[in-house]
Amino acid sequence: METEIELKFFVSADFSGQLLRKIAQAKILQQSSKRLGNIYFDTPEQILRQHDIGLRVRRIDDVYIQTLKTAGRVVAGLHQRPEYNAELNGPQPDLALHPSDAWPEHFDIAAISSQISPLFSTDFERQQWLIAMPDGSQIELAFDQGEVRANDSSEPICEVELELKSGQTDALFTLARELCEEGGMRLGNLSKAARGYRLAAGHQGDDVLPLSYVPLAADVSSENALVIAMEHALAHWHYHEQIYVERQALPALTEISHSISLIRQTLVVYGSMIPRRASAQLRQELTWLEGELIWLQEADAIQRWLAEKGHALKKLNARKSLVKQLKERQEELPEPDDILRLFKSARYCNLLLNLSSWLLSRGWQPFLDEKARERLAASAKSFADSALSKAWEELAEAFSEKRALSRADYLDQQARLLRNLVGGLCFASLYEDERREVFRSPWLDILQGMEDLRQLEPIRSLQPDYEDEEDRKQIDKWLHRKEDSLLHAMDQSRQIGLAQPPYWP
Repeated sequence: METEIELKFFVSADFSGQLLRKIAQAKILQQSSKRLGNIYFDTPEQILRQHDIGLRVRRIDDVYIQTLKTAGRVVAGLHQRPEYNAELNGPQPDLALHPSDAWPEHFDIAAISSQISPLFSTDFERQQWLIAMPDGSQIELAFDQGEVRANDSSEPICEVELELKSGQTDALFTLARELCEEGGMRLGNLSKAARGYRLAAGHQGDDVLPLSYVPLAADVSSENALVIAMEHALAHWHYHEQIYVERQALPALTEISHSISLIRQTLVVYGSMIPRRASAQLRQELTWLEGELIWLQEADAIQRWLAEKGHALKKLNARKSLVKQLKERQEELPEPDDILRLFKSARYCNLLLNLSSWLLSRGWQPFLDEKARERLAASAKSFADSALSKAWEELAEAFSEKRALSRADYLDQQARLLRNLVGGLCFASLYEDERREVFRSPWLDILQGMEDLRQLEPIRSLQPDYEDEEDRKQIDKWLHRKEDSLLHAMDQSRQIGLAQPPYWP
């Protein structure tokens, strides 16, 4: 068995020139070009897929190689998967060639062998270089161009893969950073096999999903809880990046921003143990990316008001004029092509590479003293109790019943409340479901109310520009009516939320 450690990137067909310029500067030990034909197998019920197993037969000239890949780990484009290879006499798989411990327990190999059949294929030209890195590590760089086929459908393949053959994982990231200096590369979590399965199933695209609780075991250490939370956020990020690439869905970008919030808030929560200088560059780049996405709330609000030709504005005499101005403002916002360029930019790619590298190398460790190491090794549960209590004190003060909160006050507190709720996702799974949900529910209602208030801002910004006094007054009255209703509901939720006992001890 080998453990395959590689970085995958999606690139465009014209990337080859840029790639060859970079390779010309490297120390090449070997170089080759070959045509690879691969057939992937599974049962009609896709038993292998259900267990995150990939089974393929690859033909290289007259040699057939059977490869079994089992469940692994993917962090920001870095793939780590156990891999088993065996030579065959022909294209028909022989599952008995792999050791029994390669399969899940109680797997009936004989029964599965009798059921498997070809599901899809990948055929591509592979240009390959073995590169010697300055630290002595060796990395195999492959540039694949071809297609994946299933039934009567096909999709193009245009990818760069970097696989660590020997040496240190850091060298893999070093080479990746050098390659993406001019942009044009996007880290990819979808393997060729995953794309083939989607194609075979006639997959129409994934659903946009809300950020879920970080899955933690009861006995997890604080340090492992940090890693799991960050990986959870990165997985959510990459999942929705792919959705946006496929169909430019604005809610997918919003979920990416939520992933960034979870990463930033996790770093804040752990600030008492991990010095800020350990993550200074990461936080700086995350702030930059948040700035690149700051227009999302406005875009979402405008999209809402323009839905069904401005139906939500039907009670306003100035509806047609408002719709026209909102469309003009919408045209000034970033377009899908701008976001796709961002995803392939060097700065964006480097941020994801640095996050992945920081997690895999535990880049905070050199900044810790012995006391901090002991605290990180201790139970996450006791740390979570303390962190949640501190966050709750800040929240209770900001939303105190003694304060009468206006529209501006609530909007000023939106970022704080969002950070608090997102931070709660880090440790939520360590606590009883019902108590936790009862506690969080009114605060989530307040957050929704804040978002609804924010939705009114594009209309509010246009209202003073109307020369017709009647139009101005009508819009103002309409805004205040909606605002008052939202503030009343939020004040009620605030009273309920402040009265709820915490769900942590």
